[in-house]
Amino acid sequence: MAEYLELFLFLAIFFLILLGFPVAFTLAGVALIFAVIGYWLGEFQLRQLSFLPQRIFGTMSSEVLIAAPMFIFMGLVLERSKVAADLLTSMAKLFRGMRGGLALSVVLVGMLMAASTGIVGATVVTMGLIALPVMLKAGYDPRLATGTICASGTLGQVIPPSIVLVFLGDVLTYANQQANLKAGNFAGKSVGVGDLFAGSLIPGLVLVALYAIYIITVAWLKPEIAPIPEPEEGEEGLSRAESLKLLLNGLLPPGLLIIAVLGSILSGIATPTEAAGVGAVGALMLAASRGRPRLAWVFRAGVVAAIGLILLNVFFDLLIQRSDFSPTEQVAVWGAMLLVAVVIVAVLVACWVLFRDGQLAPVAEQTGLITAMIFAVLVGASLFSLVFRGLGGEETVHHLLDALPGGLFGAMVFVMLLMFVMGFFLDFLEIIFILVPIVGPVLILMGADPVWLGVMIAVNLQTSFLTPPFGFALFFLRGAAPASVQTFDIYRGVMPFIALQLIGLALIAVFPALATWLPDYLFSK
Repeated sequence: MAEYLELFLFLAIFFLILLGFPVAFTLAGVALIFAVIGYWLGEFQLRQLSFLPQRIFGTMSSEVLIAAPMFIFMGLVLERSKVAADLLTSMAKLFRGMRGGLALSVVLVGMLMAASTGIVGATVVTMGLIALPVMLKAGYDPRLATGTICASGTLGQVIPPSIVLVFLGDVLTYANQQANLKAGNFAGKSVGVGDLFAGSLIPGLVLVALYAIYIITVAWLKPEIAPIPEPEEGEEGLSRAESLKLLLNGLLPPGLLIIAVLGSILSGIATPTEAAGVGAVGALMLAASRGRPRLAWVFRAGVVAAIGLILLNVFFDLLIQRSDFSPTEQVAVWGAMLLVAVVIVAVLVACWVLFRDGQLAPVAEQTGLITAMIFAVLVGASLFSLVFRGLGGEETVHHLLDALPGGLFGAMVFVMLLMFVMGFFLDFLEIIFILVPIVGPVLILMGADPVWLGVMIAVNLQTSFLTPPFGFALFFLRGAAPASVQTFDIYRGVMPFIALQLIGLALIAVFPALATWLPDYLFSK
């Protein structure tokens, strides 16, 4: 009985979480109880708990995890500034004359919102409130409409910048280090959040393409479920100039923000943490410029100044902890200080505008609550992982996966199925913090590329947001959908998109280069 204590620990935590107990306290409390039981049975040494403060300190001092609250802040600011609403309105007008165009606009807006906010709940609810009534009024089948909104809203799980990828990257970094140390490979391949951002970009676009192909095909085969909406009374088609204006007003500001955040990471100019800071500042200016159009020149000046700083940093060494400066470098440093002052003024004005509009305080409070919840789970998961390993759980998992037929392929199929089933009941954070530290090092030791493994997990976790009966996207949309839409319609609507998700997962499994080519190209030495 004592030799299976680690399995009882895993099952006990899984069962208690299903009963609704708080995740962070369940992880920490049950782990401590099993640590004491293991000590009584001679299976665990209590002195191993002394490593916990070091792990918590490592979490607190992690520069990578600083990106998480800033990305959360960026997403909440953009959600409150009605960026998604304007995007949906603009895209719906552009695609209005095309069969299935409203559904395609939802997919494209979901992709853009994923790349600018990464918050699934906000995206699904926003599109449910704005796009769903329009689609139903146009005669769309409720199943197609709800399935499209749910699937598009979950793209924020896999398209960077994503909170999932931030925490998954941090966990996989540790798992990769453990695997390399155990294998004695001290020069093994490294993996970080930036690698996962680059690795998930192409698979995310593949999913968008699969959604679009499905919608176009269904609209062509069954025109009655995705009709062309009738123009409203007095409504005329958009001219080319009006279409261009819609694109510029609706797509350009968030598009520039996406390019600034992702482009700075993928080009190597900034780390994910620094890019998160850029995103947070950019979201503040974008939201404030929408609230106070007459002050837009201040925020444009701040953006221009920030771009000027980047260019100066490319051509000059701006480190001021030096004693020798050439005259040109001295001018560049003073110019950089002036540009920094302009950026600071723009940020302060943006904060003042959002504070006066009653937006800044709720966003800051919500960011603090979400961040505190996530890090509490992370601390509890650290204690669980410590006790699980101390009870011999890592060796048990290694033996289990080694015993499966098919080697790495069989082990990956088992782990993906396990995550898929767990996604029916558990949140993605719980799966990342509980399961990935256990199976990650073993799979990497068996030969799995860490970036490919991370992307496979991210796509699988995205699928878990759609799977009935407990898919979170389904609950978000149920709360935003009108009473005429039945819950069963939502469940049936997501089924084709779950199949598309699994096709995408299979493509990544068969063609690992979809996940590994871009990070290898960008970051290989």
